[in-house]
Amino acid sequence: MKDEFVSIKDIMEGKHTGERVKVRGWIYRTRGTKKLRFIVLRNVTGIIQVTVVKGEVPDEDFRDADKALVESSLWVEGVVRKDERAPGGYEILAERVHIIHFAEVFPITKDKSDEFLMEVRHLWLRSRQMTETLKVRSEVFKLFREFFLEKGFYEAHSPIFVTGACEGGSTLFPVKYFGKEVYLTQSWQLYAEAMIYSLERIFTIAPSFRAEKSRTRRHLTEFWHGEVEAAWMGNEEMMKLEEEMMEYILRGVLRRRRDELEFLGRDPKRLEEISPPFERVPYRKVLEILQEKGFEMKWGDDLGYEEEKALTEDFTQPFFITQFPRNKGFYHRPDPENPEVLLCHDMLAPEGYGEIIGGGERIWEKDVLMKRIREFGLDPENYEWYIDLRRYGSVPHSGFGLGMDRFVTWLADLKHIKYAIPFPRTIRRVTP
Repeated sequence: MKDEFVSIKDIMEGKHTGERVKVRGWIYRTRGTKKLRFIVLRNVTGIIQVTVVKGEVPDEDFRDADKALVESSLWVEGVVRKDERAPGGYEILAERVHIIHFAEVFPITKDKSDEFLMEVRHLWLRSRQMTETLKVRSEVFKLFREFFLEKGFYEAHSPIFVTGACEGGSTLFPVKYFGKEVYLTQSWQLYAEAMIYSLERIFTIAPSFRAEKSRTRRHLTEFWHGEVEAAWMGNEEMMKLEEEMMEYILRGVLRRRRDELEFLGRDPKRLEEISPPFERVPYRKVLEILQEKGFEMKWGDDLGYEEEKALTEDFTQPFFITQFPRNKGFYHRPDPENPEVLLCHDMLAPEGYGEIIGGGERIWEKDVLMKRIREFGLDPENYEWYIDLRRYGSVPHSGFGLGMDRFVTWLADLKHIKYAIPFPRTIRRVTP
């Protein structure tokens, strides 16, 4: 008899067949008769059927097993055996059943509405759908960090309270701050540009906030950002780094979380076929493609959800949009060879998922930055410290921001970004 509790996953892989084991978790399903009880027990490692036979366990254990409802917590002890009729082909023939807590009637039943499941998100997290998604999510975060640490980058952090906009003043969340008004950060970028003068190559994983009044399947008001900034790096070099990162994460998820992807309905072969380099599509060409698809687009127009969805439906690989017009971000460096376009890029995921990365080369010349700040109607006083960076040893540098939640949504082939995060915050929801 093993003293420790064993993993359901290990049992399902045949590692404990014929052995007496202990397993703990929660009741996922339960059914039976006066003399027999079938309990499907779940925990983070999987689900397994436990067969409880009256007379083969203490009478008290059988009574408890008989009255325990879905989501009651318990541990069981018994012998593992193969049984093709059981879910997954294995079951535990119980010798002991100990109920830790008798749950009340669980409010989630089959065919509940999506809105109801959002209201009880704190309970819906227990579903296998959410559990497997969150495992994939955890792996993506881990692999992102692994990649950049292996590349010699340093992890760094920036403030959540800020005084100026990065992406645009209309999407800032104001916050009262000791008699002043400040804002929740949209990105670490401006602060990261200060830190590269000491650490040179840095990354972070942190929340960002944008008050976008968008009700699409890819928008959250609070989302997680994987962001990178590097000195001595230009726009093209940064895109190559993103390609390498993308391949590293994809291969890692396929290697470590293939079962979870398949459970969620994602065909792993679609991801296996993805391989850099990714196509570079100039913004002007994007306009032509969209116009051919019936969109009325003109130079300088932003690409919204519908445009990106239509644009990416025909792609099987991620791709870059490059050479955006000047109105995309005051901090992007205009191309010295063509000042009407910027040295920046977006990476779009295929299959209709759209933008997952925005990045580019930053302005590092003081006079160019001052001109761009005024061009965007911003107050230079709010960016005085940022301008300082161009006064003392400025260098070429680039960076990007990866929407981690959007990335997971695409990887797992989810229908909406709200399924990629434990407690989504949207224009209509701030609870639970």
